[in-house]
Amino acid sequence: MKEKWRVKLAQALVKSPEKKKDRFKIGYLTKKYALFILPFITCLREGLEAVVFVGGVGIGGQATAFPLPVVVGLIAGITVGALLYYFGSSMSMQIFLIVSTCVLYLISAGLFSRGVWYFQTYKYNQATGGDASENGSGPGTYDINQSVWHVNCCNPETDNGWDVFNALLGWQNSATYGSVISYNVYWIFIICVLLLMVYEEKHGHLPFTKNLTLVQLNPMYHIKGKKKHELNKKQQEELFTKLRQQNFGEVNEEADEASSNKLIEQPVEQVSEKK
Repeated sequence: MKEKWRVKLAQALVKSPEKKKDRFKIGYLTKKYALFILPFITCLREGLEAVVFVGGVGIGGQATAFPLPVVVGLIAGITVGALLYYFGSSMSMQIFLIVSTCVLYLISAGLFSRGVWYFQTYKYNQATGGDASENGSGPGTYDINQSVWHVNCCNPETDNGWDVFNALLGWQNSATYGSVISYNVYWIFIICVLLLMVYEEKHGHLPFTKNLTLVQLNPMYHIKGKKKHELNKKQQEELFTKLRQQNFGEVNEEADEASSNKLIEQPVEQVSEKK
């Protein structure tokens, strides 16, 4: 993965369209200004989500329901932004990405398990003729035939506070066979994929195959014809040589040269050979 992004960054810095009018094409601009577009789109999306969620609260609630979540959200956002701004330079990017990825894995595991739980609850509600889980936590509010465990409290549907754990981690006070099995299947799948990625990083291919990688299992890899755009070892070395000789300007020439040398100082360990 590291080598892949080294090549992508080098291509973005070195390659430029032959025709001047091609420099205004969306494909070229998105590659060149990817580091700006990605956080911009992320902030825009989060802002739209905030408007939608606050608007949703306003439709079904009173005006007094606005201040607390808005103020708390602003405080949390400003706090996290300030921490990233002042301590981001001293923080290891690798550690930050690992921690954030693990958090996303936890959230997605909860979403997967919760989706199965809601599907089973829907089937039970159809059989009973009502929203059983919203009527409390006692007998009759859950399907005893599908229950793994049940506690008469901590219901995310009715008890305040537990809905946060439900949204982030998929917590349910009444676990079913489907929700527990799906949660474990999800983590088994993630573990298998990570092991395959580690093996591919060390050997350059998947186990028991010499010319197959994970990316080649993606149908879009073949539909978009990405194979023909891959560079072999010689082409990558030529690319990094061009990057070393690239002139990024006179003002920050020394800094740019140091950055380019840092990008190419490590040898290419994994390459994709062209057939």
